[in-house]
Order: sequence, then structure tokens, then C-alpha cells
Amino acid sequence: MSRGPSEFLPLADDAVRAVAGPGGRHAALIEDAFHVLVETPGGGVALNGEAKARRGAKLAIETLAKRVASRLEITPADVRVAIDQARSGHGPAEGRRGAVAAKTAGQARYLEALENHDLVFGLGPAGTGKTFLAVAHGASLLRSGQVERLIVARPAVEAGERLGFLPGDLTEKVDPYMAPVWEAMTDIFGGESLRKRRERGEIEVAPIAFMRGRTLGHAFVIVDEAQNASRLQMKMVLTRLGEGSRMAVTGDPTQIDLPNPGDSGLAHAVAILEGVEGVAVSRFTNADIVRHPLVGRIVQAYDADAARRGR
Repeated sequence: MSRGPSEFLPLADDAVRAVAGPGGRHAALIEDAFHVLVETPGGGVALNGEAKARRGAKLAIETLAKRVASRLEITPADVRVAIDQARSGHGPAEGRRGAVAAKTAGQARYLEALENHDLVFGLGPAGTGKTFLAVAHGASLLRSGQVERLIVARPAVEAGERLGFLPGDLTEKVDPYMAPVWEAMTDIFGGESLRKRRERGEIEVAPIAFMRGRTLGHAFVIVDEAQNASRLQMKMVLTRLGEGSRMAVTGDPTQIDLPNPGDSGLAHAVAILEGVEGVAVSRFTNADIVRHPLVGRIVQAYDADAARRGR
């Protein structure tokens, strides 16, 4: 590789070590992605290559340095996510409190899958960030113009026939069941921006049943709480994808609220679609729970109890 023009980025020693990676593996990923030469002479990172290539590599390295400053571990998956963000030009998803970054290795793998696949299944317990990160990724695509709409579909299982008896118009009827999604949306967009985008039809949140008969073109679609979608509902919503659209399907296969758990479409869809070109499956564990530390221990206790009972 030709050395070309050079640029030096001063970094703290721990950031330099993270950029280099074990045996230089992280630096090698950056070199291959941007066709630059990465060296760590001490006190920072030296980049050699053409100006455009150096700019991309610099963005990726700066993303990694921010993670190190937040005391987050850097894995090869984190490096790939940083590379993809730098190459896409839209950078990491932004929330009201700044960039949304993976906090665990599982989350980093999930973000990488969302960047590189048209259909991603995010499976795991509550608190692992499955929905929030999908919303953040969708918001990033919407802001950068890569999609025209962000659509979230969610089974209103708890509502059942009671939905028709609730007061108000259709939006007011279904909003209580979409509250967790609206909370994530508000955190990502901010209240006023969310309201304006919703009025313009750029953002839509609705029960899965409302997707029937539609073709969702140029959209990022999130199917949330998908373990409570029936097999027929799952097939219906998966086949709504139109030109220029991508989809994230999130859920916890161990928390099914359907009258007949065997009718859940999530596990069935994963079983028949995993390995299909364009499809990725990200599985989260208790180690990926980023809520209060006690939540992880609570989940572990319930899992252990279920194992003892043979369920």
C-alpha cells in the first residue's frame, strides 16, 4: 500500500490501544475499509492515504475514541459499526442526549446487522435495547433521506375486543398500547420534531393488523413485540416490504401473551428465514440488559426458576 499523504490524530493511550486492537486486528479492519495505512507511533494514530480515505478513517477512529472515553469495551463488531457509520456519511443515530451508541457487544452486533441487512430479527429479554436501537437506526435513515417513512407495527394483544370500547378516535384508541414505542420515539426525536414528522406522515405507529393490504415502500419498518404476532400476522407483515424498504423485527420468544403460545409467529419466522440472503438474526442475552443492574439479576432468577420447573 502506498503511504501517500499523512495525518496524525493525537489520542489517549487507551484509545490508541483500542484502535489498534489485539494483534492489530482493529487497525487492519480500518485499513481494509478505507484503503489507508494505520500506525500507532505513540501519543496518537497516524493515517497515511488519500484525503477522502483519511477523512473516513478519521471519523471511524473518532467514534471509537468516544466509546473508549465512555469506558466502553471495543470489539471488532464495534469497529465495523464505526466503519459503516463513517462510510454511510450520516454517522451514528442521534437522540436528545447525543449519539446513540452500543453499550454492549450484543448491541454492537445488532447495529451492524441493521446497517448491512434488509431484514433483521432482534431477539432477547426486556431492557436489551432492541426497540430503542431499531428506532434510533430508523431515525438516522429518515434524517439522512435514505428512507421516507419510519413505521412501527405492534400487536395490540392486550386490547383484544376491548379496543372498540375505548373512547376517542382510532389514534386515541391504539395509542395506549403503543406507549413504549412513543417513549422511544420522543427520546430520539424530541417532542416537537416528533409531532411535526407525525403530522407530515413521516412517522407512523399502528397495530400490525393495520398493515394488511399495504405495500410499504421506501420505509424503515419496525415490528415490535413480535412474539405476540400470530404466524399469519407475521407472514402478512413480512411480505409488506416494498421497494427501498428495510425491516427490524424485535421480540422476546419467552414472553408470549397469546392464548395459544404455539401460534407465535416470531420463532417460526426465525426458524425458516435464518440463513436466507439479506436476513440477519441478533440474539441478546442477560449480559446485554442495560437497565438497572437489578433487572439482569431478576431475569436470571426467573430463568433459573423456569429451568427448575422444566419450562
